Amino acid sequence: MNIRRATAAVALAGATALALTLTGCSGTSASAKDGKLDVVASFYPLEYATEQIGGAHVHVTDLTPPGTEPHDLELAPRQVAAVHSADLVVYLKGLQPTVDQAVAQGGPAHTAEVTSYAPLEDHGTEVDGAAENHARTADGRAGDPHVWLDPERYAKIARGIGDQLAKADPAHAADYRAGADRFTARLGALDKEFRTGLTGCRAKTFVTSHAAFGYLAESYGLDQIAINGVDPESEPTPARMTEIQDQAREHGVTTVFFESLVSPKLARTIAGDLHLKTAVLDPLEGVKDPAKDDYFSVMRRNLANLRTALGCSR
Repeated sequence: MNIRRATAAVALAGATALALTLTGCSGTSASAKDGKLDVVASFYPLEYATEQIGGAHVHVTDLTPPGTEPHDLELAPRQVAAVHSADLVVYLKGLQPTVDQAVAQGGPAHTAEVTSYAPLEDHGTEVDGAAENHARTADGRAGDPHVWLDPERYAKIARGIGDQLAKADPAHAADYRAGADRFTARLGALDKEFRTGLTGCRAKTFVTSHAAFGYLAESYGLDQIAINGVDPESEPTPARMTEIQDQAREHGVTTVFFESLVSPKLARTIAGDLHLKTAVLDPLEGVKDPAKDDYFSVMRRNLANLRTALGCSR
């Protein structure tokens, strides 16, 4: 087991015990304080969608701090207590095991588990079969959890979140459904931008440091070559590094992409060996500065970087 995940599992046991005490003496929830629905989201894409759909009716707490890689989140006792007492918890089962355990142990009033709205697929992007703690497909295979990077799948998640907000707060159900309509319309427009922008490209293969872009590649007719697996902490073998270099040469790759929340060392090593450029392709698991960037601005930056790397003419 990944050492950080093992540590997180041990920490959760103590955090849960303390959280039960905190829940019992923490006073009223946010919903009781200010009339807003108290929602806990496990990481940025789910927080963002919930805020956009819920608007003024919701108070959303993100368990994963800005700029933090979410895969190995460790919950503090007050975060566990927040999960237990929330009106609604929005999470992706299998991505953050401590969140799954807190939900199972605490029994929040309502949950929106987003793989029930956008089922996971196996994109075959694990490194050395390291899938012990990963999210799973419906038939138990290791699944790629990065569904939000496909705007169409993200829209399905948004609809599901809107439905659960309406169930948790029926008095504002019409507003939540209207919020979901507005948000999914924006995602539909973004999807059209990607389809148009990634048409007529010289190449369709890209190399990335983290196997996060399988859904995006599938949706827009691209091929992803990943250095690391779905878990960005996984490490490729020397044989895998050689294979990546051979594939990059074969497909005329010009750019090796890395991301902002994990080390770019391997990506830069491969790019240096092959005399290629490097650029950022952001998996949007977290945003360093939400005041400056959001899902749409980062996705449009991803599109611009892909167009440059793939030689797209339109």
